[in-house]
Amino acid sequence: MTGRKEPGPVQENGTEVTAAGIARLAGVGRAAVSNWRRRHADFPKPVGGTETSPSFALAEVEDWLSAQGKLAEVPLRERVWQQLAGHPQGPVTALVHVGCALLLVHDRPPVWLELSAGSDDRLAELLPASLDQVLTPRFGAIRRRAVDTPAADRLRPSVPLLRAAADLAAELGARKAYEFLLGRHLDANPRQYTLTPTGLAALMADLAGPAVTVLDPACGTGALLRAVAAAQDTKATGEQHLHGQDSAPELAALTALRLALHTRATVRTTAADTLRADAHGSLRADAVLCHPPFNERNWGHDELAYDPRWEYGFPARTESELAWVQHALARLKEGGVAVLLMPPAVASRRSGRRIRADLLRRGALRAVIALPPGAAPPYSIPLHLWVLRRPAVTAQPTQPEVLLADTGAFTADTRGGLDWQAVRTAVLDAWRPFDRTGTAPEQPGLSRSVPVIELLDDDVDLAPARHLPPSEAGGAERLADVRDRLGETLRLTGRLTPPPADPRGPTRWPLTTIGELARGGALQLRTGGNGGHARVPVLTDHDVLAGAAPSGTLPESDEEPVLTEPGDVVVPVLGGGSVARVVDGATAGAALGRNLALLRPDPAALDPWFLAGFLRGTANNRQASSYASTATRLDVRRLQLPRLPLEQQRTYGERFRALAEFEEALRLAGRLGEQLVRGMYDGLTDGTVEPG
Repeated sequence: MTGRKEPGPVQENGTEVTAAGIARLAGVGRAAVSNWRRRHADFPKPVGGTETSPSFALAEVEDWLSAQGKLAEVPLRERVWQQLAGHPQGPVTALVHVGCALLLVHDRPPVWLELSAGSDDRLAELLPASLDQVLTPRFGAIRRRAVDTPAADRLRPSVPLLRAAADLAAELGARKAYEFLLGRHLDANPRQYTLTPTGLAALMADLAGPAVTVLDPACGTGALLRAVAAAQDTKATGEQHLHGQDSAPELAALTALRLALHTRATVRTTAADTLRADAHGSLRADAVLCHPPFNERNWGHDELAYDPRWEYGFPARTESELAWVQHALARLKEGGVAVLLMPPAVASRRSGRRIRADLLRRGALRAVIALPPGAAPPYSIPLHLWVLRRPAVTAQPTQPEVLLADTGAFTADTRGGLDWQAVRTAVLDAWRPFDRTGTAPEQPGLSRSVPVIELLDDDVDLAPARHLPPSEAGGAERLADVRDRLGETLRLTGRLTPPPADPRGPTRWPLTTIGELARGGALQLRTGGNGGHARVPVLTDHDVLAGAAPSGTLPESDEEPVLTEPGDVVVPVLGGGSVARVVDGATAGAALGRNLALLRPDPAALDPWFLAGFLRGTANNRQASSYASTATRLDVRRLQLPRLPLEQQRTYGERFRALAEFEEALRLAGRLGEQLVRGMYDGLTDGTVEPG
């Protein structure tokens, strides 16, 4: 690596940065940047963008921030990201160029060191030949390959970025550097990409099992192939071959580069419409994993009527997902396994019943697994996993049963996310015995091995919930337990009810702000949103609002998450609610989610319960909130606290702690009351509870 850390001279195509980027550089909110522009005549002038969303020269912004003492040094990763985001050829092209260069750094570091020692022009001229020596062995010299060697003229504007990315790789490693930049780009453009969450990708790889040759015909950003590579024991199975295809050339290229930096497996990706222009017609894979596009009408129905892939029936125009199912089966070797993510309607739409029936009769469909809402976009819908196996050409159906499972019971109590480990355990505990023997013990409310003959009616409805026996969690005994717990909670609520308040006039304290306390070292202020690599529970804003346990998930990233500690105070910044939560032992260790601010008080200066209590004041929140958009946003730095001695803080803190206990008892009573009412309705209607 070059080891250079100082910014180079400003290029003619110098990187531009938006107000949001400036805020990220300085660790402040966007409102602070707006204030700087108004109050400081020497603040850099816009060099691009629009009147409502201007952009500024990054080098000028860095100089101004440093001169103002607002920035000691721009973090290297932030500098690289801003260069990538402002690349004149666009961030996707920049990501491809960076990926190619990092692959050279990763595979042949001496070559990169020799090339980067010269001028930018020399590096741009010599780099294509060196890249070709790396890309061809990794991706093959096939026609229509996804990753072509960039020409020198296209690489020249990227040279400063490539040097900076190599410096970042020296700090993080080439793989982590690329994951950071790719993850930041995906987070910045959530509407452009349909992502497969890490937990779901890992579950799909587990269901597919060990595989040497793997295909993802709608590879997107490569999450499924990456999960398979991570789970693969190549020492036991030999070299792995990963194949991907995507209609978007940039995604096929990003997937190839991402996989090449993660694994030594052979990687082959192609940019083409999979259904119309299948690039893997001769492939017979051990496994196919796929998160296809949903509800497509223009998938090729008119052109592909006589395609040999439709072994189980020609899909209707409205059944694009069943076209993907049959494409996956056609690319499997005999006995190979396919795992596809499906919208739930595919299991029951009448237009697809004949294909579903033939999949069952011939033993191709092995399992339909309903996931909880929130498993993947669209997050409001409980998506399904279909597990299929390609039967032998001459064999009669040998699997007279199909596994139906419903993991909806693992839906989180709030909207923050779900417990992927619990979902994975439940699914694999049902699937593995079924996969070995063709049948599995019935688990009421969760899974059942259903004879195929039961499903071959006029509807061929495969929705798991329609075929599972009710959960054993209900019944009179369970309701009696809920009733007892409700009674105890109501008695506790009575004991915790605050005493009558003594009337008094308003007190005028000397006030300070959270921003002033942070600058003085009395507390630390952190914001959340990074998932890191370790799988830890995530505390979401919905968890804080509902007083619930950490329930969320975050995309994996190379930025370390902010982990909560006992005594931290967590505040949601969106929605306009007056809420602050003190972290206890049960919540400590969770990663801080998006739209949350964490305050870590110095125990010698601030009592956490005093801090949290005063932050919940309605007037305090109102004066610190902005209402410029459709969502109310809280500027935590503007929240106010009275200046009180520590002993007086603790007196208030004890009262606030008692109020929090009363509030939690009320929440628990409400939840238990809802359980009792719902259980009584269910018990009376299904006959497990007597009306007398």
